[in-house]
Amino acid sequence: MSRGTCTRRIGMTAVATVAVAAMAVPVGAQAATTSNTSPASTAATAAAAAAAAAAEDVDYATWQQDCRQVMNQAMPYVKQRIAATKPGEKQAIVFDIDNTTLETGFGLSYPSPANQPVLEVAEYAQEHGVDLFFVTARPGIIYLPTEYNLEHEGYEISGLYVRDLSDLFMDVAAYKTAQRADIESKGYTIIANIGNSATDLSGGHAEKTFKLPDYDGQLS
Repeated sequence: MSRGTCTRRIGMTAVATVAVAAMAVPVGAQAATTSNTSPASTAATAAAAAAAAAAEDVDYATWQQDCRQVMNQAMPYVKQRIAATKPGEKQAIVFDIDNTTLETGFGLSYPSPANQPVLEVAEYAQEHGVDLFFVTARPGIIYLPTEYNLEHEGYEISGLYVRDLSDLFMDVAAYKTAQRADIESKGYTIIANIGNSATDLSGGHAEKTFKLPDYDGQLS
């Protein structure tokens, strides 16, 4: 089945993708997880199943159309902002990864394909001297396959932020805000922040934000 006709599967966001699947949880740990029948575990499973069922009608073509609409707003802004670069100003754009720069919610593959509407904006920016930074909630253990995937698809990486062990205990929004602040501390002006979740965009440290669809949190 082609990506154009398949329906999205919630459990296939592929923070791991196929490369990360090779780092699967040990069998013993999986057994411990599946044997957990606490009320909280049962409720979480039911909620995930309900979310997946609700998302079945969001197909690839619809998602791409919705992404295109957002990037059709982002591109003119990026062009205008680049044209207005101040002397000595170092411009940057910050991107989320899963279901923002890469298509990780429609089937499993590695390398994950680029999200074309976003890639077009990124390519224009990098061709005009803007540095691209990627801030993701992915764990540090998959830094290298993530870096390779982005570069393979045409993104030029000036910085890739993944979560170290200590970051795993931080609120995701707070973690991502801190990384943008770190980018600014290096002398950059973040002219745009692009992601598909509120946690990607909240907290400031960007002149403008562009939110891609997450369908009420169903596309993480």
